[in-house]
Parts: sequence; structure tokens; C-alpha cells
Amino acid sequence: MAVSCQSLPEVRRSIIGQTLIFASLTLLLSWSCPALGKKKLYIGALFPMSGGWPGGQACLPSAQMALDLVNKRTDILPEYELELIHYDSMCDPGEATKLLYDLLYTEPIKMVLMPGCSSVSTLVAEAARMWNLIVLSYGSSSPALSNRQRFPTFFRTHPSATLHNPTRVQLFQKWKWTKIATIQQTTEVFTSVNSIPIRVVVPFCLLCVCALLCVCVCVCSVVCVCVLCCVCVCCVFPSPVRLCVTLPFLNPQRQDARIIVGLFYETEARKVFCEVYKEKLYGKKYVWFLIGWYADNWFKIKDPSINCTVEQMTEAVEGHVTTEIVMLNPETVRGASNLTSQEFLNQLMSKLGGKNPEETGGFQEAPLAYDAVWALALALNKTVGPLKAKGRRLEDFNYNNRDITAEIYRALNTSSFEGVSGHVVFDAQGSRMAWTLIEQLQGGSYKKIGYFDSTKGNLSWYGNDKWIGPGPPADQTVVIEVFRFLSQKLFVSVSVFAGLGILLGIVCLTFNIYNSNVRYIQNSQPYLNNMTAVGCMMALAAVFPLGLDGHHVHRKQFPVVCQFRLWLLGLGFSLAYGSMFTKIWWVHTVFTKKDDKKEKRKHLEPWKLYATVGVLLVIDVLSLMIWQIVDPLHITVEKFVREAPKGDLDVLIQPLLEHCSSDKMNTWLGVVYGYKGLLLLLGIFLAYETKSISTEKINDHRAVGMAIYNVSVLCMITAPVTMILSSQQDASFAFASLAIVFSVYITLVVLFVPKMRRLITRGEWQSDTQETMKTQGSSTNNNDEEKSRQLERENKELQKIIQEKEERVSELRNQLVERQALRSRRRPSTANQNHSTPLLPIPSNNDPKSLIPPPGYPNPASDNHSLPPSFSNSSNLYQPDGKISRNNCHTSRLQLLYK
Repeated sequence: MAVSCQSLPEVRRSIIGQTLIFASLTLLLSWSCPALGKKKLYIGALFPMSGGWPGGQACLPSAQMALDLVNKRTDILPEYELELIHYDSMCDPGEATKLLYDLLYTEPIKMVLMPGCSSVSTLVAEAARMWNLIVLSYGSSSPALSNRQRFPTFFRTHPSATLHNPTRVQLFQKWKWTKIATIQQTTEVFTSVNSIPIRVVVPFCLLCVCALLCVCVCVCSVVCVCVLCCVCVCCVFPSPVRLCVTLPFLNPQRQDARIIVGLFYETEARKVFCEVYKEKLYGKKYVWFLIGWYADNWFKIKDPSINCTVEQMTEAVEGHVTTEIVMLNPETVRGASNLTSQEFLNQLMSKLGGKNPEETGGFQEAPLAYDAVWALALALNKTVGPLKAKGRRLEDFNYNNRDITAEIYRALNTSSFEGVSGHVVFDAQGSRMAWTLIEQLQGGSYKKIGYFDSTKGNLSWYGNDKWIGPGPPADQTVVIEVFRFLSQKLFVSVSVFAGLGILLGIVCLTFNIYNSNVRYIQNSQPYLNNMTAVGCMMALAAVFPLGLDGHHVHRKQFPVVCQFRLWLLGLGFSLAYGSMFTKIWWVHTVFTKKDDKKEKRKHLEPWKLYATVGVLLVIDVLSLMIWQIVDPLHITVEKFVREAPKGDLDVLIQPLLEHCSSDKMNTWLGVVYGYKGLLLLLGIFLAYETKSISTEKINDHRAVGMAIYNVSVLCMITAPVTMILSSQQDASFAFASLAIVFSVYITLVVLFVPKMRRLITRGEWQSDTQETMKTQGSSTNNNDEEKSRQLERENKELQKIIQEKEERVSELRNQLVERQALRSRRRPSTANQNHSTPLLPIPSNNDPKSLIPPPGYPNPASDNHSLPPSFSNSSNLYQPDGKISRNNCHTSRLQLLYK
């Protein structure tokens, strides 16, 4: 066997050459791969490559693009290399639970977790705080994730669904809408959106769309809990969605909802708008706001669950507005990655290998995943310095180290950079603040009409919005408030009658004062009549403020008008009716009592009558004062049913009517009406009781009774009728004012016109007064009446005496006839003896004067002569010497004759 050997110098040269080659290769590798020698930091990610939202199909390549670029940068984490460990969560919380367990309990340690869809992020973020892990999501929009107490370490580059609200509010303010209705599907994504309070929006109608959902949660692929539920308040059993939608959809029409925000998925949107077409809740009067992530032709897709045609659906959805989060920066700017949004899209399309973006899940959210990696890299880079100052390093992180987690949290919370999706910044809840795209469906296709930057509150408006009507519709039917005023023709007509009545009252008052000394006027108690005339004029004066309303006076002065109404009418009634009531009460008191009591009350002084009127007046004044102090009158406005004007006008007329009222108006009216009603009823009773009495003290009490009848009947009818007709200003005013006018006219005519007629026709006027003053001097009418009553009493006494005398004379005549018959049977001699004696005539019947003896004969009654024991015969004969002839007549009986 041949053996070849090399010398030592050759071996040395060989070793040195190999070393140089190795060094050269090492240097070359170090140049071509800068990450060599860097410490790795691991990120655990869950990308849904399938399932309900396969967003990982585009988001994973986008994240890998960002990682490659970050790892190549020498100014970002120069000593570290980021590595992504990812799994397919299938957007399933049950699968995500298993994968989360693998990520946490499998080496290496992960510093940050990056979940995708909202259901998975909810599970991961709630569990991550137990391991002191930061969670950064790229595809979660659920508003529930903004709860810092529940998810203290959660951030997301996908804006929250609540970001639509500030945009909608901005549009509501732009178009001056304040009344908004919402209709939503009862899932967490949409209910959370609607639960966010919006100060300028007034959500008054909350409806639900019925959806049959099955939520399954599987733990460790062993236990699977499924919940089958119908999330609709109007359904108690699974039923067709159309029925569920139809019933509550009557509410927007009843509530006059014009601006309606719809929060539901695309499939439910088609069902809703099919019902919208049937209920005619579309057109120039309505505006719908929908979510912008539907497919552009969502309303044209055939759906077996609805029975509306494509044409009907297109007609129903025309003009609706959508809001969509801007996920790609519309401006051409280079951000932290030194790429524009268009350059990013070109690289992503290259990474996807030419796949159709519409068929690639998560293509719209890909910029968010790209910026999520950049946000994490910049935050970690920012923590290197503070940790180094504390003697810590990023590679020292473990699940029990809170200091490093706190530094990462602080860095992410203060992040602010330009990304391919726009300006990246997080709010206090860790949610991304982004732009919102505003689109409108015009002619069957969506048109961009503006953007809204929620970070700056800036609305970029293109001004190309298009409406079915002349412009944006009103948020509700325009209600025009119109006050109902009193008919001016009616007011003027009644005012003329009231003015003439006041003139008539002045004439009557002047007449009564001018002729107050006439006996006939004095006997009617002129001062009470003066009060009646003044009260009637005050009642008529109340007609003028009764007809005043907002057409004549300002709203601030209206309470003063209310006071004038109350006081004029109240005091006028007290004076006019109170004086008449006093008269009739005095007549009833005097002439309907027994004789012994009547005599005591016949001498009633006039001041007592005036005092009675004063008491009634004081009662009214006190009651009105208490009313105004305790519960003053103020203006109230009554609203009536809205009226639709003629024509196709989107307005309604709201009739309003002003009233004078107080807080306890019914109580006060009950007290006043009760008191006045009793006076009216008592007045009617007294007038009826004294209708047949005649007295000179108050010679017009019958006229007063007639006036009381009319006033009482009119008042008792008018009071309840005006309360019933209070909502009809013309009828109420006409009824009340005409009742006042007629009552006053009747009272003045009945009381004063007969007096005028008597004084004019008989010519009594002042002449009667002058004659009375000459003949009687200072005598008063009261003395004349007293003398008249005294003569009446004397006349009655004399009549009684005469009647007694006549009865006695008749008795004596009978006795004389009997005795004459007895004397005729005696001897004729007796008659002859007495023949020479003159005879006195027998008194005639009923004539006491015939018993007086003729001249020349003594009168026993006047000359004090004693009477003879008897007459000589039945003829009662006297002898010439004055002695009475023989007779049997007893002296006492003859004395009775002349008594």
C-alpha cells in the first residue's frame, strides 16, 4: 500500500487557507443576513384561515411582510429578531381555547398574542392577563372589547364598531337631525354599538330582527356546549323572520321615525328591506343608515327567505347611507414602513400570487394586520431604553414579569405613527382611532360622499350627496305650532253690544241719581239700584278682557288680562246680584213672618241693606285675594290633535290654545260656583215667595224678582256649558259673553225702564218732590207710611165697634117688637089716655140716629135724666113734661141703646 505524506509546511498552509475561507464565508453570511446573532422575540398569533371569517388568508401574508421588513431595519430592534408562531383558529372560540393552551404551555415564551376575529379575541384577551401578556388584535371590531376592566391588556388596530357612531352623529348634526330610530339585530356586536350613549341622538324606537343562532363553545375538543336561542324580544318560538320583522315595523310609522339606523348582518338586511318596501318606509321622507361592509350588490342577491323582487329591493334601498371604517390610507403618504398604501397593495398582490382579492378572506383587513406588526415592533423598540435603565432586557420576559408587560403596555398606549391603513393611534380603551368612509347608494351603485377623521373630528365632504326629494328630509314631520285665536268678528260684535250696555247702565245710573228725591224713586231704594247699575257695567266690562288673547296682548301680559277677567266679573256679580238679593230678602223677611214678628222688622234701617251688600262684596274680595295669593292665575297652553294641511306637504299643524288657569283651578271654581249657586237658588226661592206681596217700602221688588229669575237661569246654564266648551274658544266666548250681556240688559230694562216710563208719562219728576217739601217740610216718606198704617189700624177698630153696635141694635129691635105685641092686647083706655101725649117714632132699622129724641124732648144720655121703668105702650112714647109713659122697658136696656 502506497502512503503519501505531506510535509509540515504544506499542512500549515492548508489549515491557514481553510481558516481564511471560513472567515470569508462567515463575513459574507454576516453581510447577507444581518439577523445572525440577534436574540429572538416570539409572537403567538391566531389567524383564521377558514370558518366564519377566513381573514387569515390575506392577513397572514401581510403580517409576514411586515415582519420581514422590521427584521431588516437596523433602526428598529437592532439586537432582536421577531418571529411569528401562528395557528389556524378557524374563528372558533372552542378551537382557539385549545390553541391558546398550546401557545402558553409550549416553548418558547411568547411576549405578545395576536388573535383575529372578535369571538376569539374575547376569549384570548380575557385569559391573557393571567399570564401578563399583551394582546394586539388586527381583526376584532366588537365594542365589548373596549371594556378595560374586563380586558386590561387588549389593543387592536381594527377600529371598534362604535367608531360608526361619531361619524353618524357628525352627519346628523350636518343635516340637523335630532330624532333617530334604531333597528338592530340582538347580537353582541350590534347591541354593544347601540348601547353607546350619543348625546345629540334621541333613540326612541328600539326594534329587533329575529335571528336563529347556534353558538357552540368547545373546550379542549372534549366538551362542547351548544346554545340554541332566538335572539328577538318579539318571538317566543323559532319562526320566519318576516313575521318577526313585520309586527314591530308598525312602530316607526306611529312614532314618525324618518331617520333609521339599521344594525344587522347582510342576510337580515335583505329581509328588513323587503318589509320596508311593503310598509312604504322609503322614499323622499326616509333615510336609512347601514353598515358599509356589505357586498356592493347585496340587495340584488336572490334570497329564498324573502318574497320581494330585485326591482322592489332596489327601489327600497335607493338613497341609503353607509359608514365604513377606512382600512387603507386614501392619501399618498409614506409612513413608518416607508411604503404608500398603493405600494403595499402591489406587494401584497405579489405575495398572494395573483389571487382574486374578492375571493381572498381578510383582504380588506390586510393593512390592519400589517400595521399591527409595525405597532408592536415600534412599541418594543421604545421599551428597550427604559428597561435598560432598570437593568432589564426584553429577552428576560416571562409570564410572571409584570414590569416588562407594563412597559410594553405604556409604549403601545402612546403609539402614534402613519401606517398603510392611516394614522395609527389608540384611545384609552385600546381601540384604534381611524377614518370613516361615507357612501350613498345613488342609482344602484355606491358613491363616496365624504370621510370623517375621528381623531381630529374633521369631516371631509365632497358635496355630491343626492336625494330623492329637494334635499335631506326632516328627521320628523315638521310640526308648525299655530295658536287658535278668537274670531275677531265675534269679538267686535259682542264688544259693541257690551259697549251699548255700558252706555245704557250709565243712562240708568244718571237717571236714578238725578231723580233720587222723587217719592217713587225713593220707595225703590235708589242706592241699591245704583249698586245694581254699577255691578252691571262692571260685568259688561269683563267681556273685553274675556275676548283678549295672544292676538291682542303679549304672552307676558296675559296673566294680567286673566286677573282683570276674574276681578271684574266677580265684583260685578256681587254688586249687581247682591243688591237685588238684598231687596228680595228684606221683603221676604218683613212680609212673610207672623204679625208679632212682622211689627218688629218693619222698621229696618237702610244702612242694614247696604251692610248686607257689603258683606257679600267682602266675601268675594277675600275669596279672590286668597285665590290669587295662594294659587295665582297663569297662562297654560292646551295642545290639540295635529292636523294635516291640504296638499302633499310634509308638515303637520299643531293647534294650541291659551287658557287662564291655576294649579288647582277645579278646586277654586268648585268653591266659587258652589257659593254663587247657593245665592242664586236662594234668590229664586225668595222671589217666588214674595211674588204676591205689595209694599211701598220697596215698590220694585217684583221687577227685582223677575231679574233674579233671568240671571239665575242664565248663570246656572252658562257655568257648566263654558267649562265643557273651554277647548272651543269661539263657542265658549260667545256663550259666556252673551249670557253676561243678556243678563245685564234684562236687569237694567226690568229695573229702570218702568221707572222712566212712569215718571215720563205721569210727569212726576221733581214737581212732586217740591210739593212734598212745601206741605210736609222736614217730614219723610217713612212718617207718611207710619201715619197710613195708623189710620188703617184705627179704621179696623172702628169697623169692629160698628159691627158690635149693629148686632146690639138688632137685638133690641127684636125685643121692642115683642113688647109692642104685648101692649097691643091691653085695654083701649090705656091707648086713649096716652093719645094726647106726643109719640116718639120707632127707630128705623140699622139707624142709631133715629133713637135720638127730637128737639124739645129731654135726652137721657145727654141730660143725665133717670129713665122711667117702662114705656106706656110699644111705641116708646115720651110725655111733654119729659116723663116716660107707663111701660115695662127696663132702664138698663135703654142705656145700652145710647152707650
